Amino acid sequence: MTFSYHFHPSVLREYDIRGIIGETLGPADAFAVGRCFGSIVAREGGRSVAVGYDGRLSSPALELKLVAGLKASGITVVRIGRGPTPMLYYASVTEATDGAVMVTGSHNPPDHNGFKMILGGKPFYGKAIRDLGQMAEAGDVVPERTGSERAVSMAEAYITRLLEGWDGGSRALSVVWDNGNGAAGEVLAMLIERLPGRHTLLNGTIDGHFPAHHPDPTVPKNLEQLIAEVRAHGADVGIAVDGDADRLGVVDDTGVILFGDQLMVLLSRDLLSRRPGATIIADVKASQALFDEIARAGGQPLMWRTGHSLIKAKMAETGAPLAGEMSGHLFFAERWYGFDDAIYAAVRFLGVLARQSSALSALRRALPQLVNTPELRFPCPDERKFAIIDEVAGRLRRNGVALTDIDGVRVTTPDGWWLLRASNTQAVLVARAEAKDDEGLERLKAALVAELEAAGVAPPDFAAASSGH
Repeated sequence: MTFSYHFHPSVLREYDIRGIIGETLGPADAFAVGRCFGSIVAREGGRSVAVGYDGRLSSPALELKLVAGLKASGITVVRIGRGPTPMLYYASVTEATDGAVMVTGSHNPPDHNGFKMILGGKPFYGKAIRDLGQMAEAGDVVPERTGSERAVSMAEAYITRLLEGWDGGSRALSVVWDNGNGAAGEVLAMLIERLPGRHTLLNGTIDGHFPAHHPDPTVPKNLEQLIAEVRAHGADVGIAVDGDADRLGVVDDTGVILFGDQLMVLLSRDLLSRRPGATIIADVKASQALFDEIARAGGQPLMWRTGHSLIKAKMAETGAPLAGEMSGHLFFAERWYGFDDAIYAAVRFLGVLARQSSALSALRRALPQLVNTPELRFPCPDERKFAIIDEVAGRLRRNGVALTDIDGVRVTTPDGWWLLRASNTQAVLVARAEAKDDEGLERLKAALVAELEAAGVAPPDFAAASSGH
């Protein structure tokens, strides 16, 4: 049977394949992903691919078609069923598969879904995803074959391995977890029965309608229920995971949110006490305080491009034992496998906290106190966004301004820094600024606005946008 398929151009993203069910993505796309990815695996001499899916209403049907496409390429499919994305990553290691595909819409709205892929233990992203789209269009796949499948239950082995990450002291923590009705519900329920301390699980039922709130812990509104429960229970900490549990959110004992870079300061200090001189990676959106604190603790800070696939690739290249992003992706290669896993990162973070005599709120208040804007995302046509970044960078260089251009433009001044970058996944520009005080932040925002206006771009709305951390 001749195969050829045209993907909607919007679904082939930088880090994954993602679209809206019934509009830009459906079962036929899932079969095409399987047929093409399976062909790539087969051509590289591979034979097996692990497959998992999240709790979205559309995920079971997509998984069935994905498996059919893989089998049509002669692949042995290891089906691990429903669960968090990191459990699939773990299965790809322990089952020694040649590739892995997760059906997941991550933290996106309920009617979205997609596919995250690994090939040969490495992220499958960027040009590889674009090439897969061209393969489908050209029908460039291996001849149809009959593959096979086997079901593997991973939860018990995964949870046992997660528990090996526990390294806490004698302090018994009270912890409130918010699963947000995401794919980790069953795993979290089993995990907290075996973790030391007292644990409460919110929204543990996996429900693709996400009835409690949207499953994105980087949005403060989505943490309101967790904050209220932490205060009601007098808990030491609140933990939230996103829809497929590869991103982490944390609130302290007073209900104040700790952001990704603040978590990284505490994790980095702990790691560097054992691994002095280690390289630790953070993305370009992270606070300067994080890079300074890594250096102060005896580490080698490395600023890198935003994007979980890009961070994982850089970790593998540098041998860094720890990395993190503002978005809550946290990556351990020390005693773990280098992939982003919010549940494992939570276990490690709780271990750090359980060895402290201070409350998490006290540890937070002791961190460098800076003022900053949140991440500001504002519309810009896809065909213009990268050209605008190039234009701004060129003008700054001509004016003798020192800048970092590994991912957009990050300009450091005596006041602090501002960032302008193009999103790899949406038709938006992203801006952020951070300063030592409010007056400095206003000067940084004015400099950023001036560059945007010079490029003919309407600036974002800064109103009520400052947040100190």
